[in-house]
Amino acid sequence: MEYGFADFLKLLGSLGLFLYGMKLMSEALQKVAGDKMRNILSAMTSNRVKGVFTGILITALIQSSSATTVMVVSFVNAGLLSLVESIGVIMGANIGTTVTAWLISILGFKVSMAKLALPIIGFSLPFLFSSKRSKKSWGELIMGFALLFIGLQFLKESMPDIKNNPEILNFLGHYTDLGYLSYFIFLAIGSVLTILIQSSSATMALTLIMCANGLISFEMAAAMVLGENIGTTITANLAAMIANNSAKRAARAHLIFNVFGVMWVLAIFPFFIHLISIVTERVGEGNPLVATAAVPVALSIFHTTFNILNVVIMIWFAPFIAKVVTKLVPNKEEEDNSFKLQHINIGLLSTPDASIFQAKQELMHYAQNVSDMFTLATAMIDMNKKDFDKSLEKLNKLEDLSDDVEVEIANYFTKVSETKLSTTNSKRVRAGFKMVSDLESLADSAYNVGKILNRQFEQKAMLSERQKKRLSEMCSLVQYALDEMCRNIKLNHEDINIKKAHSLESDVNEFRATLRQENIGNVVYEKAYDYATGVIYTDAFEECEKVADFAINVSEAIDEIKES
Repeated sequence: MEYGFADFLKLLGSLGLFLYGMKLMSEALQKVAGDKMRNILSAMTSNRVKGVFTGILITALIQSSSATTVMVVSFVNAGLLSLVESIGVIMGANIGTTVTAWLISILGFKVSMAKLALPIIGFSLPFLFSSKRSKKSWGELIMGFALLFIGLQFLKESMPDIKNNPEILNFLGHYTDLGYLSYFIFLAIGSVLTILIQSSSATMALTLIMCANGLISFEMAAAMVLGENIGTTITANLAAMIANNSAKRAARAHLIFNVFGVMWVLAIFPFFIHLISIVTERVGEGNPLVATAAVPVALSIFHTTFNILNVVIMIWFAPFIAKVVTKLVPNKEEEDNSFKLQHINIGLLSTPDASIFQAKQELMHYAQNVSDMFTLATAMIDMNKKDFDKSLEKLNKLEDLSDDVEVEIANYFTKVSETKLSTTNSKRVRAGFKMVSDLESLADSAYNVGKILNRQFEQKAMLSERQKKRLSEMCSLVQYALDEMCRNIKLNHEDINIKKAHSLESDVNEFRATLRQENIGNVVYEKAYDYATGVIYTDAFEECEKVADFAINVSEAIDEIKES
């Protein structure tokens, strides 16, 4: 056999070039789309049908169903998509990924794109060296498109020549005449290749080229395509392994949807293949069961028809699939997930925009948790000793967890800062560092309020009902400031109105001044309570005021992003 190790390395290098071109094109498209892609994904999923079309659109744009499903997992993880909505988007992603097969079968086999690739790369060079990031992203997009087809041309040339190596066909022949067992064998090959390569599009390209070179028949290639649909689910499932339960369920739904689709097609596989061959003949491409030249288009028709029919059938079962995966991934109610990472634990996404958005979701979660810590400290004002001790112990635990979360988020922002950032994204990262520091300080202050209140029991200097009432009023004002802080984190930096946050912080400062004056009068002139009680009371409302200071710092950090 005249196919040595050097030829195999050439094949591997060709595949690498193809994958790099696809990766470059996919990431550049995500950069060009930026926030628009996330807005489309979050706005166009109000029902299952819209979700399907959204999945088709996004995947057709970024040329990667894996990227779409990982994005969907992160959105479910962030609570931006419900489980049923995410299933619709994932179904649409399966249809959207068929665009790759059509690009390869039409442009890769009908048109010699490799001849046009170098002029296309030449056209992209001015964009690549542009100082404007948006133009640079367009240059990367064009470059990725050209490299994809150069890689495809090399792949075609690197495949074994069956005329000079007929024994390869003999080797494959052992597995092509086993009836349904052959289908399962090639289905497994398609699944394994997709898992190894981590790209169903790349495996599809390999399958098309193997067919065009006569290495495998149309039926075996179709079975491989079915396997690729199962193999591609591995990416989302890997991403969801360390995510929350909702994200795990979305990934499992992807797997169930694809597996059930493959099962019903396998049940009617010979009939389905015959139907596709008739359609291919009708469109003037010839019979793929006889003519090798007809196989690429026939395989694209098979891939598209299978995915569309699968969505049409399975979309009605989306709520049922949601119930199944909910049972497969049950909630563990005994676990306290409040301060566990919910969003950045699935790692950096493929673009800085997506990663910063993910970090923002984590900051929102972190801010809500520290706000809840202060709510707990407020409730401790009127607690009995037994409940108070339990709550103080919980605050202590949450404060320790808060320290860990601060480090994790800061490390994440550090990783993001090492990538190429636009001016706005650089500001977002700087703001992120400031916010996470202030949120951790806010958590410390919430715990300090609890420790100050605990001195009542240690020193046997209990606050009066009047003091408790006024301290609760102070806490209510601070809570308004925290609610505004959380609201500002959720907003886009362009939409934030810092005036309300400043007004609430000013109200807290004024009320603190009022409490100071009242406390002096109650201790010195009215003798309403002793000095020790007055100190505990003063320390408590002063610490509450610090909480409001940290809250306004967070809002100001967000406001600084939009400043030129």
